[in-house]
Amino acid sequence: MGIETLNYLLNIFLNPDLIFLIFMGTLVGVLVGALPGLSSSMAIALLLPFTLYLEPIESIALMSALYCAGTFGGSITAILINAPGAPPAAATAFDGYPLAQRGEAGKALGISAISSAIGGIISVFALLFFAPLLARVAYSFGPPEYFALALFGISMLASIGSESPVKNIIGGLIGLLLATVGIDLMTGVERFTFGNPELYDGIDFIPVLIGLFAISELINQSLKINQDRLALAVNAVKLPTLKNLKKIKNTILRSSLIGTFIGVLPAEGSTMAAMIGYNEAKRWSAEPEKFGTGEIEGIAGPEAANNAATGGAMVPTLALGIPGSATAAIILGGLQVQGLRPGPYLFEQQPDLLYGIFASMLIANILFIGIGLYGAKYLSRVSLIPIKILWPIVLCLCIVGAYGLEQSMIDVWIMLIAGIVG
Repeated sequence: MGIETLNYLLNIFLNPDLIFLIFMGTLVGVLVGALPGLSSSMAIALLLPFTLYLEPIESIALMSALYCAGTFGGSITAILINAPGAPPAAATAFDGYPLAQRGEAGKALGISAISSAIGGIISVFALLFFAPLLARVAYSFGPPEYFALALFGISMLASIGSESPVKNIIGGLIGLLLATVGIDLMTGVERFTFGNPELYDGIDFIPVLIGLFAISELINQSLKINQDRLALAVNAVKLPTLKNLKKIKNTILRSSLIGTFIGVLPAEGSTMAAMIGYNEAKRWSAEPEKFGTGEIEGIAGPEAANNAATGGAMVPTLALGIPGSATAAIILGGLQVQGLRPGPYLFEQQPDLLYGIFASMLIANILFIGIGLYGAKYLSRVSLIPIKILWPIVLCLCIVGAYGLEQSMIDVWIMLIAGIVG
């Protein structure tokens, strides 16, 4: 780490505006993660229209902090109400909820917070080290390599989303078709505009993202609108004792490395990392028969892995422009909206962005320990907000976000169509 790198990081740590945005991103991320049915990907998609009014470094700091904090936030409801706030937290519920049922919810949340933070910190250092190395390799890419990389990115669609690779590929091809809408920049020919001037610039990326990640989730969750939830009581969240730390230290380190590696693989993400982290924790445990009954290794393993995957997912996202997860894909879109092109030349033209992401994720991983330890008691109550109250608020935010881009109703219709299709 050279003097220039330290100078970039120091400027970030001493910038009160950036620190405030990172804090807000962390707080919102934990809050959103703790609400079953909401997710960090939905929150970032809703934030995209508002990030247009921020500087690129501020925008990426806010989204990065929200990303890793949202992954941790899902463990709060997984432990307290057996309803993971985010898909990666599903594995945490296997042992977190049984431990909470024994009256040790504070202990479970403390282990979750520490494991997530350590996993996240390890992954952001991996991001700082490996992303520039991968970018240097990509510097030598010519047209054939970029064409192969584009095909590789499209092929990754087969492993995302539903269990049917064919459906995923068809969905990706439809997306490519929609990208042709508008006036061709090379020839000036109108394509699929149907004489509508509002389509001359093509279909905006942000309304589609809001529809796919927010509106579609509202539709899916509408069946649970009258469902009641009951949270287990938590008086105080406790840091793990030295005895507990000694027991889980190898599990945390192993799962952090596994999660970082899986995060680097395009299209895998935190959910797979958490499941593999849980399975490996059980496989290497001296007492595997205790898993599923409130074993602390069963909490540490998936939590370290799923948060480590966040930093890992940003490596191919920034270095190659190929997102490592669905949320990383939204952050990639946020960079493009800011006029930035992720890839090897990003590090040459905007080196401060890498350090901004590194610093924001590092600070967020430290901050959510405090938020998790001291705020879980109150966040558990927030998770009980009835869906019939929460969803109309989210729907209004979706409409405002889509309409506010160009003050155009066609963006709202695009958002709704994307939500129904998604």
